[in-house]
Amino acid sequence: MHNSKLLVIEPVEFEIDPNHPVDLEPLELILERMMDAEPEPEMIEGLPNSDALTPADRYLELFEDVQSAHIFEDSKTFPDCAPKMDPLDILVRYRKVKKHPGFSLKNFVAQHFWLTAHRSSDYVSNPGDTLKEHIDNLWPVLTREPEDHIPWSSLLTLPQAYVVPGGRFGETYYWDSYFTMLGLAESGRHDLLRTMADNFAWMIEIYGHIPNGNRTYYLSRSQPPVFALMVELFEEDGGRGAHRYYDHLIKEYEFWMDGSESLAPNQAYRHVVRMPDGAFLNRYWDDRDTPRDESWREDVETAKHSSRPANQVYRDLRAGAASGWDYSSRWLRDAGRLASIRTTNFIPVDLNAFLYKLESTIANIAAPKGEKDTEALFRQRAEARRIAMNSYLWDEDQGCFRDYDWYRQRMALFSAASVVPLYVGLATHSQAERLADAVRTRLLTPGGVMATEYETGEQWDKPNGWAPLQWMAIQGFKMYGNDALGDQIARSWLKTVNQFYQKHNKLIEKYHILGDNSRAGGGGEYPLQDGFGWTNGVVRRLIGLYGENFD
Repeated sequence: MHNSKLLVIEPVEFEIDPNHPVDLEPLELILERMMDAEPEPEMIEGLPNSDALTPADRYLELFEDVQSAHIFEDSKTFPDCAPKMDPLDILVRYRKVKKHPGFSLKNFVAQHFWLTAHRSSDYVSNPGDTLKEHIDNLWPVLTREPEDHIPWSSLLTLPQAYVVPGGRFGETYYWDSYFTMLGLAESGRHDLLRTMADNFAWMIEIYGHIPNGNRTYYLSRSQPPVFALMVELFEEDGGRGAHRYYDHLIKEYEFWMDGSESLAPNQAYRHVVRMPDGAFLNRYWDDRDTPRDESWREDVETAKHSSRPANQVYRDLRAGAASGWDYSSRWLRDAGRLASIRTTNFIPVDLNAFLYKLESTIANIAAPKGEKDTEALFRQRAEARRIAMNSYLWDEDQGCFRDYDWYRQRMALFSAASVVPLYVGLATHSQAERLADAVRTRLLTPGGVMATEYETGEQWDKPNGWAPLQWMAIQGFKMYGNDALGDQIARSWLKTVNQFYQKHNKLIEKYHILGDNSRAGGGGEYPLQDGFGWTNGVVRRLIGLYGENFD
């Protein structure tokens, strides 16, 4: 006989104090904790129903024991391993043998799991290749074709080919891919441009959003919503390419705005915050509040150094990963202490600028389709967001956009995220002029634009420079007529990357740019990665615009 439980929820009345924001946790998460029975796995179209389970869900204490024992130097290694047999059988075996004399956890893992090979790490570049030739030759190395899915692997199979960043990152990543695609377009790889966009559209159809990456442990969060920017890459065919993703853009927007209709001022639900004046703005969020599978050991250690409940720290660490800026002083209460992370407290400049772009793109595609009501609705929403961003995120005194701490109701730190409103066309010309002064005096170096002006040891802080930030700054300033600053950043960045390439014959994830000499960037949770998808993409596009004279 099937056992079931009936859960009755009594209505609760409460008052909202407008001076104290309320963060409403998703109801499904509250219910899950209240239920004693393990929920039945859901069937996901096109995939085995077990494939949505993360390795931590599946292997329980085995997973925790492997991560705690530090069997692998990188916490991401074990979550990416595929089992050699049914995971339930592995777990049962582990429980039977782990207390036997002479038991070796390391040997047990080797006997029961396949290690993931980092194919791009085996690539040896030709020292005689120019930077342009090196990037073009690297695309096939970083390309993954649809393969037979190893049962119970954390890798989510995609229907078409895609490009990975490289190194430890053997899956496709959402916002990385947009900057990679810029270079693919410049290299004439329109085949990959289309298949990658189609893969993201497919994930929206299957999962309701684009996950952080195509791993089961990334399903609970997304990344900066740049799908609308990807769609623009198809405008060369008269916009017809963009139209085929119209429904997907709307569905992604619904994901980011889920629950907004039920919020009162000073309340938040998942990604949406309703501000004191009733305006809607967004934050980064993850639906889970457990240690990340891929950084389990690091998250547990970080939580130990916080006075807050561990689940709150885990949620904010996860939300920081969703931002793509993992990690930065942007999300920290105390700039030098990761345990003070409060990502979900902040209204980020870049996220809301990207959502403005999404709203505007939906309106622009709706217009020629004759969907006047949809066009009008999304133009109104884009304008409402622009007004709210100017109200809460624009610092008139300092002449820059800044994140906003909605819990403390005050502005947060200035960072290179401030250029994204320019990149999506949200800022005024006056704001662009003032922001140029702020970037020039506070973030610009001989090597490019730093992520922030704060040196904390986190990788998205001073002295590091990142390819996507360079690209958005370059194009953002040029869109507003400041060619001189845009060109200066572009040539500085090309020089940075080329100097490093001439010495080491590779491109890397991030660069130390505080000084005249190009060096590898540091900080963060893992060693510097080679490859590297978005650096390749941005540099290849800039070579197309500026040529190969890097002096």
